[in-house]
Amino acid sequence: MNLPRLLPLLAALTAPLAAAPETLFDGQSLAGWEGDPKWWRVEDGALTGGSRTEKVPHNYFLATTRSFQNFDLRLQLKLIGVPNTGMINSGVQIRSIRVPNNTEMAGYQVDAGDGWWGKLYDESRRRRVIAEPRDAAAVNAAIRKDGWNEYRIRAEGPRIRSWINGVPALDYTETEPRVAADGRIAVQIHSGGHALVQVKDVVIEELPPTPGAATWAEVGLPPPPPPRERNAKKKVAAPAPK
Repeated sequence: MNLPRLLPLLAALTAPLAAAPETLFDGQSLAGWEGDPKWWRVEDGALTGGSRTEKVPHNYFLATTRSFQNFDLRLQLKLIGVPNTGMINSGVQIRSIRVPNNTEMAGYQVDAGDGWWGKLYDESRRRRVIAEPRDAAAVNAAIRKDGWNEYRIRAEGPRIRSWINGVPALDYTETEPRVAADGRIAVQIHSGGHALVQVKDVVIEELPPTPGAATWAEVGLPPPPPPRERNAKKKVAAPAPK
């Protein structure tokens, strides 16, 4: 028996396996999702949030009913809005949790919208941009304005990466040990404007979990923002690289 040759095979056979890709949206209903029915519905075969005729008064989120830790997520996202009515913005929440008695969610947001494509914002937790796209010019050049944009988000251990229409955007590694690595996936429609976000073709591949990773159950919720800060958009940018 050639033991050195067998060791890599044995390691491969005993390593945790990623789950098969799974569709999170059936194209017809909100099964597996929950959110305010005034602002979220299925329209034209897509998860749809917001309004083109009414100003969105608060941030609203359509969230999965399940939680996820490590995964590779792909989806198509389209964001449109009426100019000069207010903020036209959205984003994909990952490893997030609902804030009690509030419309907000807390957790990472992979942002979407003019001036925000490819950024990573920490929604209702650190309340600031924590990572910028690696090449903002390349990301912005790839955006199909008012059209469908393919998002890929890979969260594995402390590392979060994203691609928009195949262009690398984020490559962020979390350094704070008490940041939850589990939570729900959600789509945001931001307050302030006449805006509409649509999402379709939502497919997730769950990856093996990270042993000992922090959870929301362990770290607890962040404190709610003061009233004057609620629904104020992302004013604080990421610190400059050292």
